[in-house]
Amino acid sequence: MRRWPALLVAIALGAAAAGCADTDDQHHASAKPRQPPPANPTKLALPGMPPVLDRRDVYSADRPNQVVAADRGDRSLIYVPNSQSNTVDEINPRTFKIVRQFPVGRLPQHVVPSWDLKTLWVANDTGNSLTAIDPRTGAPGRTIPVADPYNMYFTPNGRYAIVVAERLSRLDFRDPHTMRLHKSVHVPCSGVDHMDFTASGRFALASCEFSGQMVAIDVAAQRVVGELTLRRTAMPQDVKLSPDGRTFYVADMASNGVWKISARSFRKIGFIHTGLGAHGLYVSRDSRYLYVSNRQEGSISLVSFRTGKPVRKWHIPGGGSPDMGGVSANGRVLWLSGRYNAAVYAISTVTGHLLARIPVGNGPHGLSVFPQPGRYSLGHTGVFR
Repeated sequence: MRRWPALLVAIALGAAAAGCADTDDQHHASAKPRQPPPANPTKLALPGMPPVLDRRDVYSADRPNQVVAADRGDRSLIYVPNSQSNTVDEINPRTFKIVRQFPVGRLPQHVVPSWDLKTLWVANDTGNSLTAIDPRTGAPGRTIPVADPYNMYFTPNGRYAIVVAERLSRLDFRDPHTMRLHKSVHVPCSGVDHMDFTASGRFALASCEFSGQMVAIDVAAQRVVGELTLRRTAMPQDVKLSPDGRTFYVADMASNGVWKISARSFRKIGFIHTGLGAHGLYVSRDSRYLYVSNRQEGSISLVSFRTGKPVRKWHIPGGGSPDMGGVSANGRVLWLSGRYNAAVYAISTVTGHLLARIPVGNGPHGLSVFPQPGRYSLGHTGVFR
């Protein structure tokens, strides 16, 4: 692992999380206990980032049905990018029926809510473009040329979109509206694809699927500042910060579980076995559980944030390939794409029972549920805070 630059170490030793108790992204080489937070810890947040509502929970703005006023008129839909069909299907979550299908560019991978929640972007990977969707109506709009948009995130202050250009091994910082390129950041790994941000918004942790590595990015400086190898055979996928901001959880499809990485020291601190092909990570509306989709065994594991252990597992009847998705606004349904089964699964978070299996196009991937609670989006299929 690359050592943290001296400047970052100095900052880290005196830093506190952006409004989260004991949750800083203090990236330092030692295991010394953190210093008491300053009187106003939000000074250390990424400039312009909205403050966390509850210092104990970065997802405190994501409670059931707390959709911001500006989004309450948006049409409630499930957006499904079909990678092998080059289409997007839109599903009515009440009737479980497809209400619209439209063509997009080649290999659409994810449907990504913008930071300001005003646009949904379809990331057309080999089509080298982004297709805009109006969330008020669900209708597609303009298409913008963008190189290799496998995935997309937004800096926590909304200043930049970060296009994850997987095959080009770089992160492209772009204007979040026009998508004009600001800066390309090369990543020293193979297969960069997913990320999440520290509680302060000052750092991001990204997974590199094909080299078994994680890289840390200084968001303001727009540069890679750390590397971590999970194991040679690892295939890290989705990344999610714990509610208290102390730990990053990283799904590993090859190791069949979830790594725990300290958001303070950037070191591995544990591993949780969940099931074959652990892939997508989603936080329950009450911030108690992490839903882990085990793609190769057709199941979803529930990991307790309090104990750090799996507490139950839901199996899809007849099997399946649960992949990416999101939680309904009321928190009662987990929506997941069935990557290899041309289907979408609606799963009750109350009972774990399959509510519906909906046929869609081929290769459904980064499904997005919209609208959802939260003040702004960090990207992917909808990481809201």
